[in-house]
Amino acid sequence: MPLKRYGVGDDLSVIGRWADGFSWVAHPDEEFERTSHAIAVGADDGGDGDDCAVWLVDPIDADGLDAEIAEFGSVAGVLVLSDNHCRHAARVADRHGVRVFVHEHLGDLAVDAETTEFTGGPAATGFRTVPVVSRLWREVALYHPGQATLVVGDALTTMDSHTNPGERLAVMPHLRLVPPTGALGGLPVNRVLVGHGSGVHRNAADALKRALGGARRGAPRAILGTLPELVRNAYVTLRD
Repeated sequence: MPLKRYGVGDDLSVIGRWADGFSWVAHPDEEFERTSHAIAVGADDGGDGDDCAVWLVDPIDADGLDAEIAEFGSVAGVLVLSDNHCRHAARVADRHGVRVFVHEHLGDLAVDAETTEFTGGPAATGFRTVPVVSRLWREVALYHPGQATLVVGDALTTMDSHTNPGERLAVMPHLRLVPPTGALGGLPVNRVLVGHGSGVHRNAADALKRALGGARRGAPRAILGTLPELVRNAYVTLRD
């Protein structure tokens, strides 16, 4: 099983669906479980107009994706939450005739598309953003108060290979000693969506509290458990 696959996926898998959007995996057989999200924002959520505007978060393109998006509305823009997650942002944005929105915290990203830099949140969307990681990589979390939806691209995960037994949600192993409690703690959430793994749609507030509060305690086991993958990832990166 590869760590990750390149190119457009031909086996789109919707791994989570709720009233205001869905999450998908373009390559279900990759170990990194790279997950993307579509979130619909209507007038009641802080958006413009009566129709729902769909925002795509860290998208990886796949056959059949546009048909899934159309069930929620028209694409308003593409959001990139991490400097590691440019992915297919430009490709998808170009196809839908929209811009790629990049938070100023991420700096200059190599995105071959029209981009808009923003600070607190993209205008008229209802989203808020907060910087989460500034060392190792740069990342912002996306939060929609009206929907109580939190999207964290890299700092949190639900992957079996990166969580300890009994953890439904966890801080990434290499951040466990300095978990982003100040940035994410205390947010009222109904769901937590992650960039690697399935989202948490049940008792999400408790899962988030436990993930942040237990990060340091579970660090030794999580770090040791991912050492083989870190070595393999470094080898693949250097080889490519």
